[in-house]
Amino acid sequence: MRRVAACVCLGLLGLAVWWLTHTPSWMDVAGWMALMVAAWILFAVGVWLVLRLPQRFAVVLILLAGIGLPLAAGFAPPRSSDDLYRYIWDGRVQAAGIDPYSYAPASPQLRPLRDDFLWPPHETNWCVPSDGCSLINRPTVNTIYPPVAQAYFVAVHALSPAGAREGPIQFAAAFFAVALTVLLVVMLPRLGLDPRMAVAWAWCPFVALETGNNAHVDVLAAFLGAVALIAAARKRAVVAGVFLGLGFATKLTPALLGPALLRRKPLAVAVGAIGAIVVVYLPHVLAVGPKVLGFLPTYLNDEGYTSGSRFSLLTLLVPSEAATFVAAFILAAVAVAVWWRTDPDRPWAGAVVLVGTALLLATPGYSWYALLLVMLVGFSGRLEYLTVVVAGYLAQYASNVDLTGREAQRYGYGAAAVIIVATALWRNRSSLRRMRLAR
Repeated sequence: MRRVAACVCLGLLGLAVWWLTHTPSWMDVAGWMALMVAAWILFAVGVWLVLRLPQRFAVVLILLAGIGLPLAAGFAPPRSSDDLYRYIWDGRVQAAGIDPYSYAPASPQLRPLRDDFLWPPHETNWCVPSDGCSLINRPTVNTIYPPVAQAYFVAVHALSPAGAREGPIQFAAAFFAVALTVLLVVMLPRLGLDPRMAVAWAWCPFVALETGNNAHVDVLAAFLGAVALIAAARKRAVVAGVFLGLGFATKLTPALLGPALLRRKPLAVAVGAIGAIVVVYLPHVLAVGPKVLGFLPTYLNDEGYTSGSRFSLLTLLVPSEAATFVAAFILAAVAVAVWWRTDPDRPWAGAVVLVGTALLLATPGYSWYALLLVMLVGFSGRLEYLTVVVAGYLAQYASNVDLTGREAQRYGYGAAAVIIVATALWRNRSSLRRMRLAR
């Protein structure tokens, strides 16, 4: 009965994901939000069912979902992000022999690279006075994406057929989502873990939407981070460091895996990571110098992280002016605790705590930052951390539920923090009870 129910649940989830990106003309915003809620309910039910199925049958359903859901989300324009247009542009710039950090998209030096796809003749959300409109976000500032991401963009460009639009970059992101599903299914049992926990990644509608549709490069960072964790658990410290460095040079956030990975042979991990970072950054530093940072400092300022206003939960307790320093102190303290207490054979157990803490502190208004966290849930089995993903969605779609961005962040991330802490306390209490009974 559970096998049938799981198959039906997967079919309905696939249909929901398809409709979320190929929205019927009759569906309004309220209907779309209801469908999103339904997809998450189906996901929750599916996780419950899959974890109770025989392993072989469960793995088949996990692989089917891991392949089918990202593809179901693709083949349509991105629903909730325009980042992929910057990816496409950066790949095109590099293919022309120009360093991607040299010029902003709207720079006159890059006008020969424009076409009607990325620079349409009609008005868009990103228009430059007297210079036309673009699908590329922030066309007047240099790119923010690090060198490994840039290598990925130009590789996708090189493999794309002439005249291709969003499809190739969406397919590439879907490919890495599928690759991570396969990696989890294959490696979890070799690490002494239940391969059925890969359901947290493969069945998650968030993963399908943010890879197959929005094509976020975070999926590549998550994949590289997963390889680093596996290498560390298998006592290959230098390899773990190299992939940690490559992950950092893709989206910066995998740096949060560092304290857990440094628990065993920290010097070897550090050498591998620093070496990888130097190798991929050096050519760009030699070419453009400090421009390699792109608009990262501007982004942090615009998002309110330098002023402290972005830390929506912390600003309930401390003034905005102090929030950045308090957040940094808390994150540093948790990082030290993770480094000190993490089992080097299970680095994901500490990493999920640090990444979850970072997201709860930063309260980002964009859900896709949590792709790294979902990968860690697949390793650790800490399903309660998926509430952080839900909080990110609430913040992203705040206006659709009649909330301000700040309200949505506080409600969503606040609820997630309560659930995570309560679950941790319950787990500790249960563990203590088992220890007493064993005596």
